[in-house]
Amino acid sequence: MQTTFTKEQLADPDTRRSNEILRACVHCGFCTATCPTYQVLGDELDSPRGRIYLIKDMLENARVPDEKTVRHIDRCLSCLACMTTCPSGVHYMHLVDHARAYIEDHHRRPWRDRALRWVLARILPHPRRFRVALLAARIGRPFRRLMPDARLRAMLDMAPATIPPVSRNDDPQTFPAQGPRRMRVALMTGCAQRALNTDINDATIRLLTRLGCEVVIADGMGCCGALTHHMGKTGESHASAARNIRAWTREIARGGLDAIVINTSGCGTTVKDYGHMFRTGPLAGDAARVAGLARDVSEVLAELVEARPDGAEQPARAGIAGTDAAPGRGVFGPEAAEGRGLRVAYHAACSLQHGQKIKTQPKDLLRRAGFEVVEPADSHLCCGSAGTYNLMQPEISARLGARKVRTLEARAPQVIAAGNIGCMMQIGGGTDIPVVHTVELLDWATGGPKPAALTRG
Repeated sequence: MQTTFTKEQLADPDTRRSNEILRACVHCGFCTATCPTYQVLGDELDSPRGRIYLIKDMLENARVPDEKTVRHIDRCLSCLACMTTCPSGVHYMHLVDHARAYIEDHHRRPWRDRALRWVLARILPHPRRFRVALLAARIGRPFRRLMPDARLRAMLDMAPATIPPVSRNDDPQTFPAQGPRRMRVALMTGCAQRALNTDINDATIRLLTRLGCEVVIADGMGCCGALTHHMGKTGESHASAARNIRAWTREIARGGLDAIVINTSGCGTTVKDYGHMFRTGPLAGDAARVAGLARDVSEVLAELVEARPDGAEQPARAGIAGTDAAPGRGVFGPEAAEGRGLRVAYHAACSLQHGQKIKTQPKDLLRRAGFEVVEPADSHLCCGSAGTYNLMQPEISARLGARKVRTLEARAPQVIAAGNIGCMMQIGGGTDIPVVHTVELLDWATGGPKPAALTRG
């Protein structure tokens, strides 16, 4: 694609990066075949190719974004399926991130939009505030029909039936490895996940320590910044990211880190991009180091299991407060997997399969642990969660969620597994089939407690 940015415009590093991305696009339209919003809405401007034209026009002409441009960019899920499909390597993620930041700086939204985005940015990244909001949503749910805005109704619907108790395992501390230490890792405990489902981090800690990892919960670590980053609120998102970079850099200096483990794939995609986000600032070196250490939990588990000597036995207990782990078994060996043969439908989160290009490890781990793994049709398509998308674009999100649930249920699974809390909430709200995190099943298979979702009813 030909561009006409001026030298003055290209002096800005974000515009220079967008120019590189735009020039890589050859207008082929392959991206439209895998874009969820284009499939749902059928509008070229709701496809990556259409949005690229809108973004190019907006940035090149340095114009105030109009309502039409904002509407179509807001409808983008950032599922990044287009990046998997694109034969030219167009890095759409950096381009749409720049567009959102530009819109945030140059466009004045209606007051209801501004108020909603302000509330979400002040609540979701903060677990304690989020817990209070979830409790308020549960109280207000009987009055949802009185809400004049579909987005407010979506916020009420988001509240789970039960709010889990606070887990002390999220506090800054170190969990020793069971047996010889094979790795020292920092676990990112997240923000929304700490309010919505505390079992995921607990299961992750048990599983990693069982496999010989010393697990560190770094002091000062918190929200990755993705939620505000995708709203274009760059100052807020970078402030969150900077706190994490400093927290993990202190741990690197204190005792070294072999990996920064992330069990929410949306966060993982963002943390792995910290090097780009901070490339021109004083934290550039530390940010690049952190990004290089960031790994999805499935990547680390696959490496640990693959390198583990055959027949190695495990300690009798998981050693994490509040567990009732059964006597240990070999990890993913012949004797593994209580629940062996359970039919698991694996949902591939977009941020994992498209954002991080991780496709096989979670499924391979589940199969190795003794589960029967099936996948839905069109597994590359988004479920409609996408961070705050299900709150900001509830109608489109609901259509995508319903389609995803239909394709999952068509495989007649006994349980659905995913690697991202947003996907779990979105899918779980539309089906009676239990939805759990992949690590909860792997933990159960190797001596941990049965996932709570499988014990209900």
